[in-house]
Amino acid sequence: MAKLIEITGKALSGEWGTDDIDGTGIPVLRTTNFTNDGIVSYENVVSRTIAKKNIEEKYLKTGDIIIEKSGGSDKQPVGRVVFYDGPEHMYLFNNFTGLLRVKDREKWDPKYIFYSLFFNYIKGGTKAYENKTTGLHNLKTDDYVSKYEVKEIDIERQRAKCKRLDMLYEIIRLQRSQIIKFDELIKSRFVEMFGDPESNPMDWTKVPMGNHITTLVDFNANGSYAYLDSNVTMYDHPDFALMVRTIDLEKNDFEHDVKYIDENAYNILSKSKVYGNEIIMNKIGSAGKVYLMPCLYRPVSLGRNAFMFRFDKEINVVFLFHQLTSAYGEKEIMQHVRGAVTKTITKDAARSVRIIVPPKSFQEDFESFVQEIDKSKSTVQKRLNKLQTLQKSLMQQYFG
Repeated sequence: MAKLIEITGKALSGEWGTDDIDGTGIPVLRTTNFTNDGIVSYENVVSRTIAKKNIEEKYLKTGDIIIEKSGGSDKQPVGRVVFYDGPEHMYLFNNFTGLLRVKDREKWDPKYIFYSLFFNYIKGGTKAYENKTTGLHNLKTDDYVSKYEVKEIDIERQRAKCKRLDMLYEIIRLQRSQIIKFDELIKSRFVEMFGDPESNPMDWTKVPMGNHITTLVDFNANGSYAYLDSNVTMYDHPDFALMVRTIDLEKNDFEHDVKYIDENAYNILSKSKVYGNEIIMNKIGSAGKVYLMPCLYRPVSLGRNAFMFRFDKEINVVFLFHQLTSAYGEKEIMQHVRGAVTKTITKDAARSVRIIVPPKSFQEDFESFVQEIDKSKSTVQKRLNKLQTLQKSLMQQYFG
């Protein structure tokens, strides 16, 4: 094992400077340009006026590793790393980040060092070096860099391992891109069939959503309950109810990190029973965020701070979900959201959201198209899950 501090030296501190008034500043990468895959995102790069001299060594070079020094959250530890492979002498990095630069590239492949740090982060290795001040999560960077160790192997083996991981990442990236294209295809089909409700080229009449709501339940304070142990599974205990939270809907994951309640709590929360194919809407925080409830193994309850809608026979819920999550639908909903700091939407406001209601046969044709696309997406997603499992397995083998 080799000490990271001997390979890279201390992390260089970033620069922030002052506001760029005339547009002649230097582009600066921030933690918002970090992706969870360790890749730099060049969207929304800011430029800053850097008056400080002697910053030549801080311009990013190909092979540099940028480490997050401040940021993170209770759910996302600080200490993410990204690998820089962009143009040289163009970008700086800000003061919430640090720069690790391999000194001897004939002995150490920078990508190998990056992958070692990346794997250590995703397995939670930075948590021991984290402290919190006024809500911020800070990495004790010097301490981390001085104590972290890298598996020492010859340079050719380093490069071979990195090549395999790079190839695997590229396949994963292509699979993700395919899923995105499936979603874009659904949006394109919606516009093709129904036009853009904003400009209304097909002259569909817009009506308040409340005209077609048959059931609206406000899940807020439906009694008290406690979650069961996290290792309890629905499959082993069918009398335990799955408590579906909006975080589960957001991740579309009802198998991992889910919560269960006992049968007594499930009965107390009788109003919150959902069966699938309902529209769920956040009422606070990310107010107006819409989900389509999947059909899950029963019994199922819905958590607090959300509305649940059921509709009359004129509405196909799959069609409505895609309308509400379109650019038009999101804009329409946000017109009914209130609050400067904490965003909220009321039941009456939700009922007032205007929707188009084409003939039911049109809506059902659209649902059939979505179902076919979803089958293809499911196939790609399963393939992607296997690839990500393989990626973690390889990193465990190389760096664990």
